[in-house]
Amino acid sequence: MRILQILPEMNVGGVETGTLDFARYLTKHGHHHIVVSNGGRMVKELEKIGVRHYALPVHKKSPFTMAACVRPLRELILKEKIQIVHARSRIPAWIAYFACRATQAALVTTAHGYYGRHLFSRVMGWPKLVIVPSIGLGRYMIDTFHVPVEKIRCVPRGVDLKHFQKKTGDKTGKSQHVIASIGRLTPLKGHDVFIKAMAKVVRSMPYVKIWIIGDAPAKKEAYRHELEMLVKQNGLSDHVEFLGSRQDVPALLREIDVLVLSSVKPESFGRVITEAQAAGVPVVATNIGGFAEILDHERTGLLVLPRDTEAMAQAVRRVLNDRKFARQMVEAAREKLVTEFTVEKMAERTLAVYDELLRSLRILVIKMSSLGDVILVVPSLKALRHKYPKAQISCLVGRESRQLLQRCPYVDEVIVIEPKNREKGLWALLRFSKKLRGYAFDKVVDFQNNLKSHLLAFLSLPKESYGFKNRKAGWLLSHPVPLPKEDLLPVEHQFKILKELGIEYPKNVRLELWPSARDIRRADELLAAEWVSEKMTMVGLHVKASAKWATKNWPLEHATRLCDLLAVDHIRVILTGSEADRGAAQQLRRMVKTPPIDLVGKTDIMELAAVIKKCDVFITPDSAPMHMAAALKTPFIALFGPTASARHLPPAERYLVYEKKPSCAPCYSPRCKILSHVCMTSVTPEEIADGVRKLVRSET
Repeated sequence: MRILQILPEMNVGGVETGTLDFARYLTKHGHHHIVVSNGGRMVKELEKIGVRHYALPVHKKSPFTMAACVRPLRELILKEKIQIVHARSRIPAWIAYFACRATQAALVTTAHGYYGRHLFSRVMGWPKLVIVPSIGLGRYMIDTFHVPVEKIRCVPRGVDLKHFQKKTGDKTGKSQHVIASIGRLTPLKGHDVFIKAMAKVVRSMPYVKIWIIGDAPAKKEAYRHELEMLVKQNGLSDHVEFLGSRQDVPALLREIDVLVLSSVKPESFGRVITEAQAAGVPVVATNIGGFAEILDHERTGLLVLPRDTEAMAQAVRRVLNDRKFARQMVEAAREKLVTEFTVEKMAERTLAVYDELLRSLRILVIKMSSLGDVILVVPSLKALRHKYPKAQISCLVGRESRQLLQRCPYVDEVIVIEPKNREKGLWALLRFSKKLRGYAFDKVVDFQNNLKSHLLAFLSLPKESYGFKNRKAGWLLSHPVPLPKEDLLPVEHQFKILKELGIEYPKNVRLELWPSARDIRRADELLAAEWVSEKMTMVGLHVKASAKWATKNWPLEHATRLCDLLAVDHIRVILTGSEADRGAAQQLRRMVKTPPIDLVGKTDIMELAAVIKKCDVFITPDSAPMHMAAALKTPFIALFGPTASARHLPPAERYLVYEKKPSCAPCYSPRCKILSHVCMTSVTPEEIADGVRKLVRSET
């Protein structure tokens, strides 16, 4: 693997030490590995083990500096042919996120702390996978930044056992006892609590030394002075020694009898705990954050409540006085350490995340329009699945279309965009795009090709987006495809986009639908209530196309005449349609001599599919049921008027098209401009009846 780790600086600290340890492991196991940071004292250690370091000011919060770092980092990724970019802090994550976008490198972040609730921190949850060192921090990322739980991978930090010599035996004499706290001097570490607890220990055990190892950041020097004053106030000047920042922690641990961590706020892990355990030092820590995941109370360490100075003092006295108990804790801690918290374990788990990242591919297909258009996208979904068999494929549809793809074997998830009355305006679009970004899609294929879909494709921040280069903001796509100049059938039209992904138009294209057993039972029940037998010839007739497209509808008078003509041939007609079509269906039933079966408004979309599947022939204007009949291999008769069959006819095996072409057709207008509706009225009931007989005969 070719890996780049990026972090602010390579100075002394848990993140830096983990980076160095991981670098040693990668080098030892033959991985190509580089590190990017602003530099620091540990750069020499990297270079000693043969890891190349590149210096960039990736520690500065200035937006201008961050933006300036994107291009050189991208060039470095391309030059080194990096596959994985691992960002270990927020500023590097912002830079790496945009640097990776024009490359094939995959980004992963490690959240090392409980970040504040603001936009700057959200980038840590944007990549496809997010590493956390503890379950508690993972829960925090989910709850605070709404990172999907599926993205979280827990990889505890590891300690290199070779660097820590285990203590042997106990030191004798009270003057030999050393109590220590290790960590940078900041209020969240609770050093004031530690000092107050040590004052209680000294009252009963005056012959102890107390080491405070670590220093204050440059901007918090005043905090160190406060702690020094607190030591004097508690009469501990002869016992407490501030050792500052040290690089010889392994050697110091050999002199320590008990390590105390007094943090008052949750920490992501607690690397110093595992280092102490590696050196055979018993640990007392506050029962919060990652500490509680490392230590098992009374078995591998002692846990006390934050700010409880009395409990902390008692725990320290117990460890120092009961050496047998202390040895048992040390042995149990070492056993757990070897199985869970070594550098080898950390590296293996991290590489497993990298491997998962390289193998994963997430694709979003956008098709938010009508039911029929969603059915037409199924061959494209099938082609994408064939091209990317292991990809996670999601399809974005409108609420009314969600049922169509619920059992589709070519998609892993159906994402629903709310109806227009709930998703109005730019802010609603931005809120929904935030949800899409959470998926970290690699590719977006936009078959909708309107302004809204192009905006969603862009705002979901994929690496690649495909769609037609039209006058509806097609420039927002990373791979815009020129619009075909000739009229194409809808599925073939879609494959012009897929060709950009190396997918050719397949032979024998067909639509598919998947009614459930429940849908089929419901259709049987509805037909059984009308005394329909399996031997009867049944013809479905869809009453209307849609409320929006009145020009697509066949006149009711023609439908009435057709029902009477088919009744003469002992063919039962089944009326289908939505709840909005109930009035038209009732009017038709009043006009016919032999009333048809009326299922208008009595089925949902997949129950309608089950009904269509049982028909011998299905008659419909240019609407979703035409595509459903094609998908279910039901012979159909399609009535075209204001729209052109050359652009909208679905692939099918047995069908007839009735399409009159007056000079005004196709007009693509929901209202007839010449008011005669001639394109539909000129299709006669007798023609359709003959077409039904032809299809029925061909089936037998």
